[in-house]
Amino acid sequence: MSDTRLKSRHQRRSEHPPPPPHRRRSWCCSFAVPPHSPDNPTSVHSSSKNPSSQKNELPFLGKSSISFPNSPQSQGSSKPNSLVVVTRIGPRRILSPGRVSPIDSLDETLLAPNPTLRGRGHSPSASIEIAKSPMPRECEVSSDDNAVREGGNLGIFDVRLNLKGKNGGGSLVLELSSQVLTANTLVFADLIADFRKKSKGLCRIEVPDVDNLGIFRETIELMFEEDIPKRLLKIGVYRTIDVLEVSASIKFTRGILSCLEYIEAMPWTEEEEEKLRNLFAKVKFDDETISRDIVARLYTQDSLDSQQKLARNLVLSVTTCNDANARNELKPLVKGLLCKNSFYEKECPDLNTEDIFAICRSCLGSLVTLLEEATSTNPSRKLAKEKDKPLIERISNQVDNINWLLEILLDHQMAEGLVDMWTHQVKLLHLHKCASPMLRYELSRVSAKLFIAMGTRKMHCRSETRLGLTQAWFKPMLLDFGWLQRCKKGLDIKALEEAMGQALLTLPLKEQYMLFMDWFRYFSKNGTECPNLSKAFQIWWRRSFLRGSDPYAVESR
Repeated sequence: MSDTRLKSRHQRRSEHPPPPPHRRRSWCCSFAVPPHSPDNPTSVHSSSKNPSSQKNELPFLGKSSISFPNSPQSQGSSKPNSLVVVTRIGPRRILSPGRVSPIDSLDETLLAPNPTLRGRGHSPSASIEIAKSPMPRECEVSSDDNAVREGGNLGIFDVRLNLKGKNGGGSLVLELSSQVLTANTLVFADLIADFRKKSKGLCRIEVPDVDNLGIFRETIELMFEEDIPKRLLKIGVYRTIDVLEVSASIKFTRGILSCLEYIEAMPWTEEEEEKLRNLFAKVKFDDETISRDIVARLYTQDSLDSQQKLARNLVLSVTTCNDANARNELKPLVKGLLCKNSFYEKECPDLNTEDIFAICRSCLGSLVTLLEEATSTNPSRKLAKEKDKPLIERISNQVDNINWLLEILLDHQMAEGLVDMWTHQVKLLHLHKCASPMLRYELSRVSAKLFIAMGTRKMHCRSETRLGLTQAWFKPMLLDFGWLQRCKKGLDIKALEEAMGQALLTLPLKEQYMLFMDWFRYFSKNGTECPNLSKAFQIWWRRSFLRGSDPYAVESR
């Protein structure tokens, strides 16, 4: 009997299991309206229930060049509308712009383009006038509007801003307060006002062809910032220039002024400066005080003559500098500034020929004076210079100045004038014969640089100029070559030997015969103390006999 009762009890328990523990439900009924939450934005449902809601477009906002190379590309998908994110930004300043949650289903009318309104866009090359910030306008929202309410403190999200990336770069949807937009930007204020005249409810604004969704969103977030300059300090100058461009396109006056003040007070990199030049070429700002200060840093008002005078003063300061360390630092600096392919100046104006050649003549005159002092037998003249630097150092400095000027002239294709000057230095040639080898070889350093420039095709000279240089300074170089090998001072001896041979081969065969014979006789006596021109000598020999010329017949003429 007891077994039968226990069995029946066990059967009843298995047929009616105990109820599960109580679980919290999201809402009490599946037919009830879901509660408001960031994961369940009612604005999305309301938009699908109200397909007749009106949508506005801002077609011209995405036409401006807005880019940041190192920023995360939220619009980088290759498929159009690949990413849609809804973000709410309340009318009051909040630490976070709002919870971002992706949604899978959106109203098709939200993503569809509006060709009628898109045709009202402005040309991207036209100047944009920045108007004053509009006064706050009150937006009347009835109780039956399909707007999202987030409580009395955060206000009403009654505007949906749909940002569409350029070339199918994704989408970004922002739910905003019309009061904040109306108070900060005249463009959105006009669109919202036009919408309110026609209908009530959720106002939809579409911005197509946005180059950088992140920059546009960051600009919108600045409207909710009480201290915009503090925010700009975190994003840096490069991104601030992008924000300034977006602010100018939507006429966000408070953001424009803050960006201009921040940019004017910060140092710029070369890339940032170029970006500002492009922006100021497209956009005209009404605030002349701040923009004038920025323009004064971007553009110079000096004329071409003043720039050439400044270049002359810089070169003259280097050649007359007495401190060796300062001179070694300034020479590459000034040369880089005056170089045509300079990093500092892409379109460097041509140097004034007379100014540079005047400095060259001054250096040559100083060199003549120093050699006269070195070869002078007047003791009183030497005593007058006792307190100066050693004579050999002063001569070497002048030679370095001439070679440095030659490099600048070669870059501007003006070196032929210096070759003519050096060729006609009769007094220097005379002093070369009288000076000691330690001093006179400094003159051959200038000749070596000129021969290297001609032999390596860095300088184009007439036949008369090349012939005059070789006739005047080839034999002195043969005498000083041993000193040039021992005291190179940055001279490439192998390159010099190759260039000397190539320079001789550019002369007429008659002159080649005379110069190569001088070299052959000197090389046979001094050996390694003479430049090795064997390769060029062989070329001259083959060319002479292939053309049917008789070297002995040439000598007898």
